[in-house]
Amino acid sequence: MEYLDFAKDLAYQAGKIIKNNFSLKMVTEWKADNTPLTITDTQVNQMVIDKLSLAFPDHSILGEEKSLIKTSSFTWVVDPLDGTIPFSHSYPLFTFSLALTYNGRPVAAVIYDVMLDRLFWAQKDRGAYLDNKKIKVSPTSTLARQLMNVELDVSDFHGIFQKLVFEQKAYASTLYSASYGGILTAAGVMVAEVYAWDKPWDGAAVKLIVEEAGGKVTDLNGKEQRYDRQINGFVASNDLVHDKILALIERARTG
Repeated sequence: MEYLDFAKDLAYQAGKIIKNNFSLKMVTEWKADNTPLTITDTQVNQMVIDKLSLAFPDHSILGEEKSLIKTSSFTWVVDPLDGTIPFSHSYPLFTFSLALTYNGRPVAAVIYDVMLDRLFWAQKDRGAYLDNKKIKVSPTSTLARQLMNVELDVSDFHGIFQKLVFEQKAYASTLYSASYGGILTAAGVMVAEVYAWDKPWDGAAVKLIVEEAGGKVTDLNGKEQRYDRQINGFVASNDLVHDKILALIERARTG
């Protein structure tokens, strides 16, 4: 609980910075991977490192913009602003995401929906919550008429996968925030989040919150993975449709 309470407090502090900096026509730089970067990303990332390194000096910190790597079983994984594309384009759909991993497995996590002031959190084996209310994934076992968030790429794989989703009479959105899709999956609003990149900070908190809400999170091959290093994407679902989504991914890969 010490770790979780600290993470919650950090989320609210980060949220204040993010909300204060949110405006029209923000200055944006572009990173080597063709994703945007704002001063808010770096400011929040540094704040998290400063406070975590002071409170838990033996812990490692893995951040999207900056890390403080140490030899430790504990690693904090932070995305200071997940949804920089919508943030930098002035529409309010982004989060602050933070998870504590032990030997690569998330044990405490928070995802803060800043603009709606909604804090999603979970502790290993203690359930998942929105503020003080316990949340559960959707009970549906079908993809038809369900919505999933898809964060893939512009390759043929992306197009083929979305076509296969529509053939199931389901819907696929792209929010440009994997953690936002993750919390909506955990809350039972979406049926799944599908993410094809290798960034652990986009999946660490989602892994714990969705599974503590009764769902399932694996890599794109249906296997478990560590979240304190590069990942093989992830599928976060309500569990009941997990194998169906993995099957669609495999069909998309084979064309």
